[in-house]
Amino acid sequence: MQIRLAERKDIDQLIQMRWDFTVEHNETKTFEESDLEVFKIECRSFLENAIASETWFIWVAEKESKIVSHIYIELIQKVPRPGRVTYPFAFMTNVFTVKDYRNLGIGSKLITTINEWSKNRKYEFIIVWPSDDSIDFYRRNGYIHCKEPMEYFPI
Repeated sequence: MQIRLAERKDIDQLIQMRWDFTVEHNETKTFEESDLEVFKIECRSFLENAIASETWFIWVAEKESKIVSHIYIELIQKVPRPGRVTYPFAFMTNVFTVKDYRNLGIGSKLITTINEWSKNRKYEFIIVWPSDDSIDFYRRNGYIHCKEPMEYFPI
């Protein structure tokens, strides 16, 4: 098992994994082949930009050239404050492991790598909005369940 940052060569696998994640967790919508084609264009553009950026970090767990798990991290820059060095915080999203590889400790190895990486880079904290099903996973990996944030929906 290799844990590494995603590269351009991984884009097709990452697109398919995002599609599979959405289909698996969306019980109310049926997707058409045309939906997949539109999605591929949008997702490819996002991934090309993300991989080339200095604010997105896509971590993957790879086994025999197949990506079996991934976690996306976006760095959020904070407004500086007088009297201290300001470090960004990390927003964790799109945490997914392929069904056949779940409950084997792969996600925990991936998140442990990210936790060490963020500690070494002195990021202030990592924030994630877990699904109800994933709260125990994050707790087992050192995360604290905090109160819900406030939201505003402009539409």
